[in-house]
Amino acid sequence: MEGDNCMKQFFGMSRIGNLEEAVRGLRDPQFIMLLSNSTQFEDHVRALEQRYPGVPSIGCIGMCYQTSVVENGVGVIAFSGGIKAAANVLEQVSAMPVKYIHRLEQDMRAVGGSAHDTVCIDFCAGNDACVLTTINTVLQRQGISLMGGTGDQGKVSANGRIYQDAAAYALVRNQNGRVKTYKENIYHQLGNYRFIASNTDRANYILGSLNGKPAKQVYQSILHVTDEEILTRTFQNPFGKINGDDTCIISIKEVNGSALACFRQVNDSDVLILLELGDYRAITQSTIQQICRDFPNRSAIFSVNCLFRYKLFSERNYMETYLRDMSALGCHAGFVGYGEHYNNRFVNQSMTCVVFE
Repeated sequence: MEGDNCMKQFFGMSRIGNLEEAVRGLRDPQFIMLLSNSTQFEDHVRALEQRYPGVPSIGCIGMCYQTSVVENGVGVIAFSGGIKAAANVLEQVSAMPVKYIHRLEQDMRAVGGSAHDTVCIDFCAGNDACVLTTINTVLQRQGISLMGGTGDQGKVSANGRIYQDAAAYALVRNQNGRVKTYKENIYHQLGNYRFIASNTDRANYILGSLNGKPAKQVYQSILHVTDEEILTRTFQNPFGKINGDDTCIISIKEVNGSALACFRQVNDSDVLILLELGDYRAITQSTIQQICRDFPNRSAIFSVNCLFRYKLFSERNYMETYLRDMSALGCHAGFVGYGEHYNNRFVNQSMTCVVFE
């Protein structure tokens, strides 16, 4: 599918946070994603809107990447040619995201689209699981997939405005081909451990007990680690929550007395397993091969990699190799999230992506 109406993905960045440098060469974008740092985010949001007024955009605070990671600068990922997009925001996500759901319904009507050619990309500032359930009630009517992630500092932007306690989203329709989302999990079950969670504090993501025993004690007795080692051991051995035929990865954030604080919600009576790191090099290669089989022709790939994957891959000197391998797919860019979104699921330590034909 050659021609001027074919979709293209632009990636520009500046390691010193210079937005002018990041958007150099960006012409006629139809949709823009901004990934900025905590000190310059507001300025970047305003400047981007002035430069490309009226172009649908979403943004958050986080690291971005193409063939290398920009840790504390600014990155711009934009789509042009052959797409139709709408961007907006759900507010008050900690209390009542459903209050603003009519915005998503209106945008769905405006963009049109179907499961075959449309995706929802979101940047969230918190309460992810509830937000995803809310958004999914609308998306599932058309079978439209979602992927996205959590930004830093509790702030997001949509169409040149900054919001706190909100989720920014964009509906992107590929007018010249298919779209498909993927989720990559580099962990598998360790042993035959099965735990029933209890004494949980949903608001603070606290996991109190496993099978009636203090969660910290259970984790330590199986893996023989000290309190200090728990926080790095979660890279190798996170928890998993059984979700149908899928496993939702749950990272440990910190020790909280005899309990464990996690990066996503655990509820009383949830069934958990313990996971271990698999052959991540082989698994990432397998994902790349699967994408190539599904999409012989690719216009763009946008991905979200978990902060913990970034740390794990960096520690093992694999991050640059990984990004180089992904770039062989064509135009690949993305951002490092504090949690990943895949349809109605909020996961940790994963990669989610969307591929455009």
